[in-house]
Amino acid sequence: MSTEHQRYSTDNQIEAIARYAEQRGYEIVRTYADEGKSGLNLQGRQALQQLLSDVEHGRADYKAVLVYDVSRLGRFQDPDEAASHELRCRRAGVAVHYCAEQFENDGSIGSSIIKTVKRAMAGEYSRELSVKVFAGQANLIRLGFRQGGAPGFGLRRRLVDQNGSPKGELGRGEQKSIATDRVVLVPGPVEEVELVREVYRLFVHQGRSEREIATHLNRRGVHTDLDRAWTRGTIHQLLINEKYVGNNVWAQTSFKLKQRHVRNSPQEWVRADDAFTPIVDKTIFERAGAIIASRSERLTNDQMLDRLRTILAGHGILSGLIIDEADSAPSSSAYRSRFGSLLRAYALVGFVPRQDYRYLEINRKLRQLHPTVVDQAIAGVKSSGGNIRQDPATDLLTINGEFTASIVIVRCLQTPAGSLRWKLRLDTALSPDVTVAVRMDADNIGAHDYYLLPQLDMREAVLRLAEYNGLSLDAYRFETLDVFYRMAARQPWSEAA
Repeated sequence: MSTEHQRYSTDNQIEAIARYAEQRGYEIVRTYADEGKSGLNLQGRQALQQLLSDVEHGRADYKAVLVYDVSRLGRFQDPDEAASHELRCRRAGVAVHYCAEQFENDGSIGSSIIKTVKRAMAGEYSRELSVKVFAGQANLIRLGFRQGGAPGFGLRRRLVDQNGSPKGELGRGEQKSIATDRVVLVPGPVEEVELVREVYRLFVHQGRSEREIATHLNRRGVHTDLDRAWTRGTIHQLLINEKYVGNNVWAQTSFKLKQRHVRNSPQEWVRADDAFTPIVDKTIFERAGAIIASRSERLTNDQMLDRLRTILAGHGILSGLIIDEADSAPSSSAYRSRFGSLLRAYALVGFVPRQDYRYLEINRKLRQLHPTVVDQAIAGVKSSGGNIRQDPATDLLTINGEFTASIVIVRCLQTPAGSLRWKLRLDTALSPDVTVAVRMDADNIGAHDYYLLPQLDMREAVLRLAEYNGLSLDAYRFETLDVFYRMAARQPWSEAA
């Protein structure tokens, strides 16, 4: 369970399982409980991992596993993943019972269908909740409220009520306890605020490097907000974080549905400028950013890569933090700016991260492909005799002055079983009358097919598409965009008396 409320508390589950065991004549000999853990993946589910290990390695001194309901094995995004865990138990001769379900898990066609539906529903619940939570958090950011994380040196977290009235300061590790309360950043103690400003003065006006500033502060016995010694990286982060000029910036990275960490492009960041009281003047902040950016401008690509190779040789691995801590190289952000992404820079020096980040490169290529697809759609509409206007800021298309359309390119994902999946996020901000979704093929090189999705029929902000989706969605599927072009066609008619 991931929360302490409602029927999914472990106490309520244990009570229901005990009643089931008594009715069926089972004796409970062992209990596995993952308290306060997400069910989105197996990682972090130590108890479930232990159960599966005990079952498969012959350490299980029981013949059945009693589970509260289907969703308690996990709200996995792939229903087959939950099914695989049950299968592992059955293959080892251990039956799985779902105590709160209205069906017997007896292998019948009916129970198999219901389980599959419930597993899909459990995954869909998590997807819908993720969308709602993200939207809610983004709205709070735009209103100027802080969403998690340490405040940083020189800043403090202030608790305010729903009317914005101060209620007190939150210490390290403390969290708000009332749902309607909010958190904002405020300047910290005067000595900390002055030290932050001193760091900027040393860097901008005196030309001191991050390493030199860190050494200077450590000699004075000044520690970071986490009570640690200063490093080049911590000084660098202090110099580039917009919260010191009062900006509230969020979603620079994301870890949605516990799938993978993603570094979002600046266009995807959620922000509210001038949300907090600044402790650093914007002019000196911008000058610090310009100095950091200029470091890489003086170096050729080969020189930057040589320095990256030196870092790789010294550490054996590469990461943004390791690069930022190195005196001999530009910052990690400079490498992203110069080479398009850290992954491309890694590839050029022969480093392959343990985690597969190829999706970042695919996303970059699809973003580059988008203008071409939009141009092709515009040409197709015009060739059909339609009139089309493109908003240069949003790429929203207005056809014949009658309806709007937005073109979205959808990356293809392959499941471990080889099935194809697409995640389509509708643009709720632009609210086009029609979303033209271009589903990419398995290699994300060409178009697989197209969906023309009218806003009136779309009830969800995010659609999860498989190869076949039923009539409710596949009725809008087409092999080409000819239907879209015909929507814009005009037929001359003689005026009738």
